[in-house]
Amino acid sequence: MKTLSIVMIVRNEEKVLGRCLESIKNLVDEIIVVDTGSKDTTKEIATSFGAKIYDYEWNDSFSDARNYALEQATSDWNLVLDSDEYLSNESADEIHNFINNNNNTIGRVKRIDKFKDKAGDSFAQTFISRLFPRNLRYKGKIHEQIDSSLPRVKLSVEVQHDGYYNQSRSERNIPLLLHEIKVAPQEAYYHYQIAKEYRGLEKHELSYHHLKQAYSYIDKTTSYYPNTIVDYIYAGMASGELDEILQVINDENNRLSDFADYQFASALYYLEIIMKNTNKYVHLLPEIEICYQKCLQIGETDKYDSVMGTGSFSALHNLGVFYEVTGQTTKAIECYKKAIEYDYKPSLQRLQNY
Repeated sequence: MKTLSIVMIVRNEEKVLGRCLESIKNLVDEIIVVDTGSKDTTKEIATSFGAKIYDYEWNDSFSDARNYALEQATSDWNLVLDSDEYLSNESADEIHNFINNNNNTIGRVKRIDKFKDKAGDSFAQTFISRLFPRNLRYKGKIHEQIDSSLPRVKLSVEVQHDGYYNQSRSERNIPLLLHEIKVAPQEAYYHYQIAKEYRGLEKHELSYHHLKQAYSYIDKTTSYYPNTIVDYIYAGMASGELDEILQVINDENNRLSDFADYQFASALYYLEIIMKNTNKYVHLLPEIEICYQKCLQIGETDKYDSVMGTGSFSALHNLGVFYEVTGQTTKAIECYKKAIEYDYKPSLQRLQNY
């Protein structure tokens, strides 16, 4: 039987560290915690779970810190989690079967990110490489990636993440990302990541600028390519760059036809550009219904990193609104009722008007 370590870097995480370690304590053979300067009870909490604790002087490089932590681990395989994450499903058997029957593969877990939007609490899913053999290491100062060409395999291991729900880490992240962009100005990944930081700060023009750069440099085979396009559409709407985005949508329609988030964003975009210049773009009105119908045909899948609801309740609700404002009341009510089956409260509020 192969052994497994959980490997973490932490700093002032007393509010969430216990939750994380509780979720994995019976799954791993060893807990490695590298502390980069905590002033609270983080170390005491880690000690209570039997962790091996090491101090590390922070040098503005996540990969350096993670690699130092990995060097302390003694197991055959490593599982990497952040303290604001925790395992949320019964996955011990799958994890152990995976590490005992694989040597040259990296496991990707499904992380479910909690965030706030106009509708309230929302969730997005993304698959991230977190389970790998002991010899692998990271690269990149921030949004670090495993430096390996080994194939990635999606696992049915779910990790909840709420670290960005009530706080932003852009003050820390943006300077690091700007440094990476200065070093490698044509690296699309860092433009993509910094655009997300600027979006969180509602600096939409800066977000759009960097997504435009990412789009010009990106390799269309990369895993984050579809999400770059979706973010680019939203940034174009937020910054008023609607005409340019229309060409992007036209260029990407075939490639992303099976991505619900893309169809959802396109529907919102068509509405936005029609409202801006009705006479010029009213011919696009049928595309709104078509896009939402495609969302529902695609449904909720694990093919892409996506926002939950774009293939179900959110698409149903927005399609209902479309039908409502275009005078198709019966269809609107039908959509709202279907969305309510997912306990989607905005649809319940709409339905109360009838």
